[in-house]
Amino acid sequence: MTDIEAKNGDPKKPSRSLAEWLSFGISSLIVGITAGLVIYSWATGQNSPPILTIQRTEPVREVGGQFYVPFEIFNTGGETAESVQVIAELKVKTAVQESGDLQIDFLSEGETEKAAFVFKTDPRQGDLVMRVASYKTP
Repeated sequence: MTDIEAKNGDPKKPSRSLAEWLSFGISSLIVGITAGLVIYSWATGQNSPPILTIQRTEPVREVGGQFYVPFEIFNTGGETAESVQVIAELKVKTAVQESGDLQIDFLSEGETEKAAFVFKTDPRQGDLVMRVASYKTP
């Protein structure tokens, strides 16, 4: 038995080194920041459903007798949208002349995707309606 054990009945634990205290402090800081971000995300309600918006970005262009209508789709909501289906209907004199649909695999929060519809009829001669028909949540 050593003198330290004889006096206290317990072996004395060695004091922590500077490296141990520094490692403990850094790991505690990382855990604290992570917990704070999780609580902040929960408190601010960032888990809102997807909000999908379509916007035409460029004028219609004609190439080889086909008319291209470029557009962008935005997800300004809080969750990812999967299998986003976009539908376009070209009406000329109140009758649907042509239609098309497009499927986008996924749109994360804040993500933008560019695409285009292609028509045989000039969309400037009628009324073109583009809309999101459906999406799936992951």
